Amino acid sequence: MKCPFCGDDDDRVLDSRPARDGAAVRRRRECAKCNSRFTTYEYVERTPLMVVKRDGSRQPYDRGKLLAGVVLACRKRPISRDDMEKLVDSVDVKLGEDSRLEVPSQELGELVLERLCALDPVAYVRFASVYRQFDSPEHFVEALKNLKQ
Repeated sequence: MKCPFCGDDDDRVLDSRPARDGAAVRRRRECAKCNSRFTTYEYVERTPLMVVKRDGSRQPYDRGKLLAGVVLACRKRPISRDDMEKLVDSVDVKLGEDSRLEVPSQELGELVLERLCALDPVAYVRFASVYRQFDSPEHFVEALKNLKQ
């Protein structure tokens, strides 16, 4: 593993433990050259899941892109990064349970919205406004009505 600080590839593992409910292994490492410490995660490599976009195009599923959308929706809200990671982890688990090769982007968005609704109403409306492409105040009012139900 290359050190993110100096680029050297000589390091030692200080600690290994399960992470993300056993779906990953977290390793603390120390660079032999600069003595900096850093964390890496090891995941099982799965068959790449493809996301079918609204226009019919396909893109590889990108957990980081999904997390970035959640982080943006939760910006300046009292939600920890750990809670956001857990939300995306639960979406990953759900997608993995189905053992599918493709998932429609609409379904992926609904999985996130379902979890955001339980986590934070403001983050839910923010994510919904982008995901559902709100273009009028009426769309926001309708989303708030759905949220109350």
